[in-house]
Amino acid sequence: MPRRTKIVATLGPATDDENVLDDMIRAGMDVVRVNFSHGSHDDHIKRVETVRNRARAHGHQVGVLADLQGPKIRIERFAEGRVRLEKDDQFILDVSMDPMEGTRERVGVTYKELPDDVARGDTLLLDDGLLELWVEEVEGTEVRCRVVVGGHLSNNKGINRLGGGLTARSLTDKDRSDIAVAAEMDADYVAISFPRSADDINEARQLLRDAGGHGGVVAKIERAEALDVLEEIIKAADAIMIARGDLGVEIGDAELPAVQKRIIYAARALDRVVITATQMMQSMIENPIPTRAEVFDVANAVIDGTDAVMLSAETAAGQYPAKVIEAMDRICAGAERQRNKRPAERRTNIRFKRTDEAIAKAAMYTANSLGVKAIAALTESGATALWMSRVRSGIPIFAMTRHVETRRKVTLYRGVYPVSFDDTAPDHATVNREAIDELVRRGAVRNGDMIIITKGDLMGVHGGTNAMKIITVGEHDILEG
Repeated sequence: MPRRTKIVATLGPATDDENVLDDMIRAGMDVVRVNFSHGSHDDHIKRVETVRNRARAHGHQVGVLADLQGPKIRIERFAEGRVRLEKDDQFILDVSMDPMEGTRERVGVTYKELPDDVARGDTLLLDDGLLELWVEEVEGTEVRCRVVVGGHLSNNKGINRLGGGLTARSLTDKDRSDIAVAAEMDADYVAISFPRSADDINEARQLLRDAGGHGGVVAKIERAEALDVLEEIIKAADAIMIARGDLGVEIGDAELPAVQKRIIYAARALDRVVITATQMMQSMIENPIPTRAEVFDVANAVIDGTDAVMLSAETAAGQYPAKVIEAMDRICAGAERQRNKRPAERRTNIRFKRTDEAIAKAAMYTANSLGVKAIAALTESGATALWMSRVRSGIPIFAMTRHVETRRKVTLYRGVYPVSFDDTAPDHATVNREAIDELVRRGAVRNGDMIIITKGDLMGVHGGTNAMKIITVGEHDILEG
């Protein structure tokens, strides 16, 4: 069985060699991420062009996820590069300070509204929570703190407030510029950092459409307050990313595992894609094999039902970009074999709003009950394949479409495989036969196997799927209709 869980790999200096990209594609990379927090627009455009060219050379479809930086809530720079803070030291975050002149006593802050967002008794976490400050008082432009957990602090480290509450807008001027570049490169998804509500997602989508982009919008869940309106954010987005770095800092690491499970369950229940991200294989930045803890982390996300697992610095700057994808591929496949021993869940209380959704869900329930070997979803937009992928199953779903944008979109859907297929033949029998022949050619089925084909009476119409046909491969007398 092919691996169902998708692998997202971040591009960076370590992947600029075409031979490395070739190895990553062969290893099983499904989607590439370009991180707008680093590099120039020209860097990102060139990398996307290169990876698409290499994917075509391999006959492989690779999606593109453009990840926006979001608001920079960071300290400024120290005159000597870094300082060491000791427990009980006094330390001031001063938003009016020269950005290059930080000392052991104080440092500037990029986020000028910080004094308005915090008060005595708040806890501020720096450098992904490695240092902890307790706010003693706020005076003018100064946030005066006492060090609770000390350590080395270097330039440009991030700031989080324990419990959330920093009010920085999700979309910055830089993000708006980057959205235009994402549209120019025809990104399949654009990820929005630090959204606080559905309004942030809707605004980003409108900006993307105004720039001529057609990709989906990914909401990165990394603010504590986003959890209070999780359902509305999920409904507004096409996909959710569990960004465990900042989220873990804001809610506390002990809360993160349960929250991850909650987000995965909620996204699947609302028919949205979900990506699990951040430090999944962190040790492989420098080591050729993962730790056992990392193996368990990836496997648990897969068993919980995540659509995709994401690599960041492991591929962008690591020593073993292809090896880390190979390792993740093995772990995902192993976890899926365990999951497939469990029965699929059946959400029988749901009322469908659309015919194509009803056909998609009916096809999956039928397939799970009949022992079907494969499903051919003839689709224009990919919606039928998405709905199918929300039902737990080990049965491969082939999204067969003539639209390259749809083939790239479904690279993120769990258990869905894109297939270039022209469904505009003049009669249904020809379409059915060609679909079966394609699956046989791929080795997905053979004579005697049962498959399901879903399609519309009016082929080539968006949202027109209204038919499900059960076929036994080799019995060509039942291909009509």
